[in-house]
Amino acid sequence: MEKYNLFLDGKWVDSKSNDWITVENPATKQVIAKVPASNEEDVNIAVEGAKKALTGWRKTSMEDRVKYVEKMLEYLEDKTDEITDVIIDELGSVVKITKQVHVNSYFDHIYDFINIAKEMDMVDRYDGYDVYKEPVGVVACLTPWNFPFGQIIKKIMPAFLMGNTVVLKPSQSTPLTAYYFARAAEYANLPAGVLQIVTGRGGEVGNVLATHKDVNMISFTGSTKGGKEVAKLGFDTVKRLALELGGKSPSIILEGADYKEAVKLTLYGVYPNTGQACSSKTRLLAPRKDKEELEGIVIELSKNFKYGDPRDQKNHFGPLINQNALDKVKKYIEIGKEEATLLYEGEYPDLEGYYVPPVAFTDVDNKSRIAQEEIFGPVVSIVYYDSVEEAIELANDTIYGLHALICGPEDKALEVAKEIQSGQIIINDGARTHRAPFGGYKQSGLGREGGIYGLEEYIELKTLFHN
Repeated sequence: MEKYNLFLDGKWVDSKSNDWITVENPATKQVIAKVPASNEEDVNIAVEGAKKALTGWRKTSMEDRVKYVEKMLEYLEDKTDEITDVIIDELGSVVKITKQVHVNSYFDHIYDFINIAKEMDMVDRYDGYDVYKEPVGVVACLTPWNFPFGQIIKKIMPAFLMGNTVVLKPSQSTPLTAYYFARAAEYANLPAGVLQIVTGRGGEVGNVLATHKDVNMISFTGSTKGGKEVAKLGFDTVKRLALELGGKSPSIILEGADYKEAVKLTLYGVYPNTGQACSSKTRLLAPRKDKEELEGIVIELSKNFKYGDPRDQKNHFGPLINQNALDKVKKYIEIGKEEATLLYEGEYPDLEGYYVPPVAFTDVDNKSRIAQEEIFGPVVSIVYYDSVEEAIELANDTIYGLHALICGPEDKALEVAKEIQSGQIIINDGARTHRAPFGGYKQSGLGREGGIYGLEEYIELKTLFHN
């Protein structure tokens, strides 16, 4: 079993806590590593180092910051296969999709950030005044376990390019991927303190960062509950906040859609990654008059999803992240059996890990718990509507507004999309791009990630008036 250290001021150092967190492979329940459970002293050292490094880093030219990020990218791309293996082991993501979905696709983010930063005007000049775009300062990046590589990239790379220093706290469930960024920083000779990595428990490390007087911004991705807690702590010192939170995203199937293709697109937005994605389209809103046809398609396609050992090439998804997640999803399945009609439930595999099969409920009341609460598992709820107006009302009847899918005739789908309260909406088989802003309405968060919008999260605006 491998032991890891903290990465502070460009060096690998022991934690002051003498406490450890074990990292488990969710497919086997075997402990594969342990990382430090950092304490307040560790966090203070990390923030102090980031603050000290900020003085020089913020004055570094954009050209030089780009070169550092390009060197880090060079290292990460060279380690693609290693990173893929680590994600399979610590997350349980299947080999079928991990390299492309969890690793390679996020390199596109870095290329986009670099190219946009190169062309970005850091001063906007107007008649009588100029607006300077300056770093926010020390940024605490709190990243989730479900996309351990990509979520780090979406935070630290734009922060670096805009001249900020970063204290990174990866999830305690999937912290191993984060160490590749420390090694990339070493490879690129990134100035000491620009990237600090402290592992630990959210309530211990995350809360200290959120209240620390020298942290200027918190960038958090996780549950809405967790985001609210961090925001309350951070707002005591009026920190800049970027929050990417939960979702209960609708997939609206309109009359005139290719129903089989629409259901397929929906389920591919639910089952892969074992439903552990904030943008999962877990509420399928469908025309009531075609109920029987649609239910048949959902059953047929759900049976085609293979699940089990993430190292098996035939599987579409693997285990949930841990025992708590398994208990939570199973609890919601039992709630669903009381609230709605169970349409489909696959067999539970005879494997050691935290496995749950595809599950679909029908005749779901949009006010029910399984329709309103984020389950974070491979569970889809079918809600029926009698008119397009009702479909729109049902889609928006949620505290969330992160993502949506609309399938149907293009002109009609576009009309509906304009009425949906959501940060991103896919119409039919529209292709997503990393340059587009990602983030949510309502309790799905604050701010945006991706493209120029992701870079602009990490700047302050200073206006200078002149003759």
